[in-house]
Amino acid sequence: MKKIVLMPAIAGGMVLAGALASVTAAPPADRASPLRVGLMAVADPAGGFQGLVEVSITNTSRHTARVPKWQLPSSLVESKLFQISRDGVAVAYQGPMIKRGLPQAEDFAILRAGETLRSVVDLSKAYDFSQSGEYVVALNSALQFASLSDGTMLRQGNGLPQVAKSAPLSLWVAGKGQTAGAQGKPSGGGSSVVGGVSYKSCSATQIDSIGSAVTAARGYAENAKGYLNAASVGPRYTTWFGAYTSARYSTASQHFVAIDAALDQSNGEVTVNCGCNQKYYAYVYPNQPYEIYVCRAFWTAPLTGTDSKAGTLIHETSHFTAVAGTDDHVYGQSGAKNLAITDPASALDNADSHEYFAENTPSQN
Repeated sequence: MKKIVLMPAIAGGMVLAGALASVTAAPPADRASPLRVGLMAVADPAGGFQGLVEVSITNTSRHTARVPKWQLPSSLVESKLFQISRDGVAVAYQGPMIKRGLPQAEDFAILRAGETLRSVVDLSKAYDFSQSGEYVVALNSALQFASLSDGTMLRQGNGLPQVAKSAPLSLWVAGKGQTAGAQGKPSGGGSSVVGGVSYKSCSATQIDSIGSAVTAARGYAENAKGYLNAASVGPRYTTWFGAYTSARYSTASQHFVAIDAALDQSNGEVTVNCGCNQKYYAYVYPNQPYEIYVCRAFWTAPLTGTDSKAGTLIHETSHFTAVAGTDDHVYGQSGAKNLAITDPASALDNADSHEYFAENTPSQN
């Protein structure tokens, strides 16, 4: 158990005191998200803190809001929705990084005008609270695909998604050395090595399909690395990574050198786990290279081309902190193209941008 001490503090107008802290964010003045966020630490009866926070999301607009469920906090941490630091140093997210397709009707949460959605989130399932120190926790969730019932998409002036933010919550935590644990992780099942790749819970047919995808992904990675090594700066680069600067170009090149090296491993280091039955494509735990969990959408994807099996392996490999440590700022080609135009630095940190650059469909120079 970790002890929590809530020291009286003032930060941005927020006062924390006693055994419970509650804050509510003031929305930005320009094109603010209609979702108001409240964040509260949940202490146990003994005054301990084990990573539980209560989050309230209130729709302040006059219209019903539709928001993808994965962009809202829930009891199951499946997205990197929080920014957490300890003594001023960022605490890495250790939960699943998921490649998702475009949301379907059942993927949206519905918040009527004035309605509040409350959930208790166990942050210790995805962030490391094992060390003592002053932690600062804030929700920071991009609202891609979210809209209001009057047809308004929740976007900023530059076309990027609006962001649901809370004010920062400051906590003193006395850690006890317990690290974050993986949640919802499928069992390993039977394991085998075929063609230099390890497989868990995969049938012979699945192993054959994945083997072809690994070969194609290696080809994609080699081609992308070669393009960047040749110092090419054509539409292929600018479409997915934005305007050229030498520093950003160098980062893209380093990423694909690392992706290529990771996928080229042939002594069972790369593991594909077929035990996932979720609807998305695949996911990884970024601090657990090089195991990739493939899910239902993976099996119906084409071998190559846009949102392909091979591209999915590029996407997920880029997430590993030992490779490129990418995030999921936006999903889909449209979102990735706009991200390159408006925020090239984030495009270089976006897994789908790396996938689409590698797939290069339609082909660009």
